[in-house]
Amino acid sequence: MRIPAHSVCTAIRDDIVSGVFERGSRLTEEVLARRYGVSRVPVREALRTLESEGFVVTRRHAGACVAEPTEQEAADLLEIRMLLEPLGAARAAQRRTEAHLKVLRGLVRLGQERARRGEGEDLRSLGGWFHETLAQASGSPALIALLTQLRHKIAWMYAVEQPVRPADSWAEHGALVDAVARRDPERARVLATQHAERATAAHRLRRPPGQPAGAPRVRSSQHPVNIAGARH
Repeated sequence: MRIPAHSVCTAIRDDIVSGVFERGSRLTEEVLARRYGVSRVPVREALRTLESEGFVVTRRHAGACVAEPTEQEAADLLEIRMLLEPLGAARAAQRRTEAHLKVLRGLVRLGQERARRGEGEDLRSLGGWFHETLAQASGSPALIALLTQLRHKIAWMYAVEQPVRPADSWAEHGALVDAVARRDPERARVLATQHAERATAAHRLRRPPGQPAGAPRVRSSQHPVNIAGARH
């Protein structure tokens, strides 16, 4: 049975985000094929997709490698999210379905319950599901794809501190859902902006082992690229 390339892509991306494959390390088709129990064809397709997303670069004489984003590139991601998440919330207020509302309200109830119990790890997962569902409610495939890619890359580059008062964070989620339910795009946009601003302050840049703060990073755009291997 042929394993679809998108499944292999998800597996490789998850391993990059979790640090299994360190930044700058080589990604050989043969090794990846053995790791995931697939042929080299879906691995090759997956690497092309990951290159287009910015997780992988193709270097002359080395082949596919995990990208090494700069601190500025990481900061840009948070700024872009600050622009796109409020847009997604406003679109959700205009286009959400009753099914979206049911899921969002259920996640808020669970989040508030877990916050009272102090179950931090559950809150992290629930928060991710909440924002993914909110993006889905926007009804915009292009925006959903962008926000999904941003979430993956931000999780790769940043560690997020748990809020001191998680109940307050979930109260913000609840207010946002109320605005979406009332089909109030401007209110949803404002609340999403405020929530994103507070969330951004909790992000701390991940650094490779042994790299001191302020050390220069190699930009992926400075590496020679094998154009023949960079088709998407």
